[in-house]
Amino acid sequence: MTPKKKKVSFGQKIQRFWRETVGELRKVTWPTPEEAWKMTRIVLVVMVVMAVMLGALDFAFSRMISFLVNL
Repeated sequence: MTPKKKKVSFGQKIQRFWRETVGELRKVTWPTPEEAWKMTRIVLVVMVVMAVMLGALDFAFSRMISFLVNL
């Protein structure tokens, strides 16, 4: 015989979710302000490098396509 599952109300689900969320956030090691700024700078540099690379590729491919169309 299988055991019957206890019906949990919506309010109890919310309380359980909140307790588990707070418990997980207590385990987090937050970065120091210096670490946060360092990571922010790294992200910005990577974004700029990727933007330049993608822009160059877009320019090259658009020139190549226009050259092939105008043959």
